[in-house]
Amino acid sequence: MAKFSYNDIVRIKRAAESGFPYGRAWIVGIFDERLGPYFDKFPSGTVYTIEFEDGSSIEVHEGSLELDASNAEERPPAVPASEGEPPGI
Repeated sequence: MAKFSYNDIVRIKRAAESGFPYGRAWIVGIFDERLGPYFDKFPSGTVYTIEFEDGSSIEVHEGSLELDASNAEERPPAVPASEGEPPGI
């Protein structure tokens, strides 16, 4: 099961492998299944495509990511489709 969801705001952990960029990014892809040899370089677990504010993107293992709680207030709360529109709309 994926640790993060689409559009979550994340950062690469400072303790993660060097060479990764550091900064705010969004989850734009989730790979729970290994879809070819490209994913062999990652440990077992979910791999995410994250996109940075400058538009660049990379694939990162879930163990290298953390939620960026400092920006959580910028996202409106998600409303499941089964619940319809939020009150007041």
